[in-house]
Amino acid sequence: MIKIFILDDHSVVREGLKRIIEESADMKVVMEAGDGLDALRKLKKADVDLIITDLSVPGVSGVELIKRMKSLKPQLPILVLTIHAEDQFGLRILKTGAAGYLTKESAPRLLLNAIQKVLSGGRYISENLAEQLALQLIDPGKNLHEKLSHREFSILCMFGMGKTVSEVSSELGLSVKTVSTYKARIMQKMNMKSTAQLIRYAIVNHLV
Repeated sequence: MIKIFILDDHSVVREGLKRIIEESADMKVVMEAGDGLDALRKLKKADVDLIITDLSVPGVSGVELIKRMKSLKPQLPILVLTIHAEDQFGLRILKTGAAGYLTKESAPRLLLNAIQKVLSGGRYISENLAEQLALQLIDPGKNLHEKLSHREFSILCMFGMGKTVSEVSSELGLSVKTVSTYKARIMQKMNMKSTAQLIRYAIVNHLV
């Protein structure tokens, strides 16, 4: 029996996923969580074969969430199922260690295909994401945020959600001085002069 862990902050979504997944006789959802911190706590002792997770969840989320999951369970495949468009997060999430990326607009059969693909040791990407990957190889500097490291990108997204330096510091377990240094680097790399510009960029580019 394939054991699956679902992380999504909407109980209706979790129930829908369970129904789709458990139509297959060899798969069962054995663990659920509604926020990132709870998921990480449960994951430490979890005996599962796959994690299916959203990116926008309370607590730890996005790239930082995937990084922490991989740190706890390096060999455990992670399939991201999210509302965020592939061209905004897909490539970075795969580089962080996720085994697949799927939007919530995808048909149920694609979800089941993706599950089978990543469980077999492969990576699941849509045709659109494959095209984005090819385009990035040709023009890697298309988006300003592609210049950022994974940690810088996580912090940009957190500022985009309106979080303060102190809140980012607390959530990531970093000092205020370190977060301020990251912020300065982000602004320099993206040629921006204020927090307001960072927030606007994150919103316009659908990073939050």
